[in-house]
Amino acid sequence: MKKVYADNGSTAFPKAGGVSDAIKGYLDNNGCNVGRGGYADSYAVAMEVLETRQALADLFHTGDPQQVVFTPSLTYALNMLLQGFLKPGDHVITSSMEHNAVMRPLHALSKRGITYDAVPCGRDGMLDPNDIIPLFTERTKAVVMLHASNVCGTVLPIEAVADVCRRRGVRFIVDTAQTAGVLDIDARHCDALAFAGHKGLLGPQGIGGFVIRKDFADELIPLITGGTGSFSHELEQPGCLPDKFESGTLNIPGIIGLKAALAYLQATGMEAIHAREMQLTARFIEGVSTLDGVDIIGRKDNDHRVAVVSLDFVGKDNAEIAAALDYDFGIMTRCGLHCSPSAHKTLGTYPGGTVRFSFGHLGTEAETDYIVQSLGEILARG
Repeated sequence: MKKVYADNGSTAFPKAGGVSDAIKGYLDNNGCNVGRGGYADSYAVAMEVLETRQALADLFHTGDPQQVVFTPSLTYALNMLLQGFLKPGDHVITSSMEHNAVMRPLHALSKRGITYDAVPCGRDGMLDPNDIIPLFTERTKAVVMLHASNVCGTVLPIEAVADVCRRRGVRFIVDTAQTAGVLDIDARHCDALAFAGHKGLLGPQGIGGFVIRKDFADELIPLITGGTGSFSHELEQPGCLPDKFESGTLNIPGIIGLKAALAYLQATGMEAIHAREMQLTARFIEGVSTLDGVDIIGRKDNDHRVAVVSLDFVGKDNAEIAAALDYDFGIMTRCGLHCSPSAHKTLGTYPGGTVRFSFGHLGTEAETDYIVQSLGEILARG
């Protein structure tokens, strides 16, 4: 049976060329740790890690590799930023389109005396920056929000939100899970930016991190302390970046794989990748628009979006549609609430959820047409 992967919003596949070879090469030929050995092979790996930080610093326009902190995932990064910064009595503003990577930490923090409000977004997933202003209080310490919805693909106006935060002296934290590696993001507009290595950056799972302003990092308490390979004579956790937030052994195979992915990204070009993904998205939206009983959730065009499209099948069980796509046609999608119940409530698709299709730049027109054709056949069954 033909296999078509349409779940790049979950994780990119295939990964960038060279990623698996780079990981295998490290594991087979070096395998050393960083900061734990005074020999040439260890120093060589340390240089690769530094070069990966530099590539990320350049990608996000800070230029300073010390501002790049590696974590096991973007969710870890957001938890370190939120839980390390906020204190009882503080207030946070977020959006109604958030993933549980933001909402669950905020919910947990609310049990410790921290309050939060969510800015209502429109049925297309869009946020009006002016709607944030009435929610500010004298206790507001941060605004945290995603850059693009993992449910419907809508891109939020983070630069305008950053301007609102800057005028009020409030920290701004951005979740770039669906946009890093696809859209040009300037981390200098925010105080911290969390990224996932395995989605738009086209690297392996298990590696993520954040880029942070040094003055903001000074205000954070590290959630995990321990060995860093530096300042080993002191019991105090190092205060310098990135050591302050990188206790324990780094995921070096993941970082090596991410370095290869970043090289591919630079050679191919984010603009070209995004353009290709949006070509396939437009083709898909045009195709499904001809099918009866299909509701495109969120924006109905390519404006202010990434290559994530959610569909609701009127009068049918979305899970059965997704199962039929998989079992009968080999098409891999994601069905349900996508770890984003708040977003689905905003979009009017809670609790039933949607079937989500997310496209990568290595997809083809033939695959896109095959998905539309398969949906037509499933719907024709009645």
